[in-house]
Amino acid sequence: MTKHIFLAAVASLAAPLFAQDAPDGSPSPNEIVEQADAEEWVQIAPEDLLVMTLAPDAEGNVREVVIQLMPAPFSKGWVDNIRLLTRSGWYDDISVNRVQDNYVVQWGDSNYDNPEAEGEAKPLPDGLKVMEERGYSTNDLGSALAMNDFAVTPDPYAELSFFNQGWPVAAEAERTWPVHCYGMVGVGRGYSPDTGSGAELYTVIGHAPRHLDRNIALVGRVIEGIEHLSGLPRGKGALGFYEDPAKRTPILTVRVASDLPEAQQPLFEYLATEGETFARYAEARANRRDPFFIVPAGGADICNIPVPIRRTALSE
Repeated sequence: MTKHIFLAAVASLAAPLFAQDAPDGSPSPNEIVEQADAEEWVQIAPEDLLVMTLAPDAEGNVREVVIQLMPAPFSKGWVDNIRLLTRSGWYDDISVNRVQDNYVVQWGDSNYDNPEAEGEAKPLPDGLKVMEERGYSTNDLGSALAMNDFAVTPDPYAELSFFNQGWPVAAEAERTWPVHCYGMVGVGRGYSPDTGSGAELYTVIGHAPRHLDRNIALVGRVIEGIEHLSGLPRGKGALGFYEDPAKRTPILTVRVASDLPEAQQPLFEYLATEGETFARYAEARANRRDPFFIVPAGGADICNIPVPIRRTALSE
């Protein structure tokens, strides 16, 4: 997609309100998604899903979190590491160690790069890749724009923002990168040039911290069970780390979904972001006209247009 076409798509979403009047009773974004044809939904490969099982809650309820890993060209080295860490069993019996209000939940080995560490860190498996900071983005802007599914509004953090293969991304100066929206999963790290291995992961549970874009590797997003993380007690230590070890939530297992017995593999699909339905859905998110709303906003941040994801009937 050329830049002038991209800007035209941007203008169409953020057009003046007087040009976007519609009769009462316009469908809500959810109603638009419900009307999508089956062909507009894209299956997520089980190889790209992680199933993380937390210890049961106080009432004995199972707590399961499903994470979709990001496709190439983004974060490939870190995603490879995460699959290796998962398949080696490294993530089993770790814990949620940090919950910072309106920011992130972070999990990993409680003795690995943790201000409240109490003992020796869990040894990492062999074969992990060491990634460089340039891996936070890709210079293949041309290919990204060619797969530009739907442009949104002008972005205060970048020249362009759009959806690529169902993921929110931004771009400028021939570089493209994924963005920190709610539920996105990233790789914890120390100071530069440390980029993290994937042993420490976090998910966003607050207002999109876009200042982290291109400073930390994003590797996926939580697509089910975010409430099991966002609802945890907030840590009282520095950066939300738990000072009391008893507050940490144990993580029992993490599995690549394709490694589970077929009957236990969760199946998900997302609404194709290049389709006509997604375009209508995104415009409706930017300009709500369903009966509750009085004044359409006239635009939307890319993080305010979450890509619809649902379980398929076979996995319910």
